[in-house]
Amino acid sequence: MSGRERDSRQELGEKIAGEVALSDDPGATIRKWRTEFDVAQTALAEELDVSASVVSDYESGRRASPGIGFVRRVVEGLLDIDERRGGGRIRQHARILSAGFESDIVHDLREYPATIPLSRFYDAIDAVEVAEGTATTIAGHTVIDSIQAITRLSSEEFYRLYGQSTNRALVFTAVTRGESPLVAMRVVTPTPSAVVLHDMTPEELWEHAPRLARVDGFSLAVTDLSLSGMLERLRDLP
Repeated sequence: MSGRERDSRQELGEKIAGEVALSDDPGATIRKWRTEFDVAQTALAEELDVSASVVSDYESGRRASPGIGFVRRVVEGLLDIDERRGGGRIRQHARILSAGFESDIVHDLREYPATIPLSRFYDAIDAVEVAEGTATTIAGHTVIDSIQAITRLSSEEFYRLYGQSTNRALVFTAVTRGESPLVAMRVVTPTPSAVVLHDMTPEELWEHAPRLARVDGFSLAVTDLSLSGMLERLRDLP
């Protein structure tokens, strides 16, 4: 493991441990991170050398709040499992931190080694295009919590969401009908190649959204794939 990877592991471990320690429901926070790492209760229990019921009891609140020793073991267990799988979650966290964002704002930020067809990206996340743009390929993607981004980021920080290239897809989660992200795109220049609104069907989309996308020249699509499922598929791209 390189020095940078060790630093990323330590930063992520401290973040997880801090969230659990400060949470009003530490068991639920442990469950959130275990799910984020895509680790089954049985796999985590085996890593910690405890029964699966111990992990289940802590996560459900049937046991008293876990002590710092158990939390440390959980964090180390999740990180060790991720490293054995190739370190995907640790690297993802490092990418987001290097771009200057917290993981509750940016769920994922990727640069591809080569451009891929936009249609392939849409197929991967079961997206339906509702407005065609000018670009047919993308060089990366960013998955953003729309509420957190719009309420907490400055215009300069919003621009940094593009990462290394504007030739990318911005995926907005936590949307209702799509008004806020589409209005935000009107004041951000240059525009991305594509915008995807998550947890939405074409019928639920704001009626003015396709027209705004066409005016600004980017492709607009929607997907109702689950957030965890979408992130898992995006990790397999390109």
